[in-house]
Amino acid sequence: MSTIIYIEIGPHRLEAEIYDTPTGRAILKALPLHTQIITWGDEIYFRVNAKAPLEEDAVEQVAIGDLAYWPTMPAFCIFFGPTPVSIDDEPRAASPVNVFGRLVEPDVELLRNFRDGEPVTVS
Repeated sequence: MSTIIYIEIGPHRLEAEIYDTPTGRAILKALPLHTQIITWGDEIYFRVNAKAPLEEDAVEQVAIGDLAYWPTMPAFCIFFGPTPVSIDDEPRAASPVNVFGRLVEPDVELLRNFRDGEPVTVS
């Protein structure tokens, strides 16, 4: 079973699915969230007040549209293309992350237009 959430960046509203995993449940408990985005290549991330250990299936290579938890910050990450550590055109995290969901309809061009500091609300 998954849960639908909404990620609002500026006037744009993105629909996302959160998986029923330990990390997905920790993220849901941390909502609603109001902060500002940071970009890193074709990744948007922002601080999240959730705590989760790396899961057994944590990965660095992710897919376009994946939502992931990066425990180092901790951060809520949205991947939509290559990052500075990508080996090819696939998204890659700086270090292992827990994939906890995905964008329902990733719009890569829209996501590439967002800039550091834009407000984000996740609910």
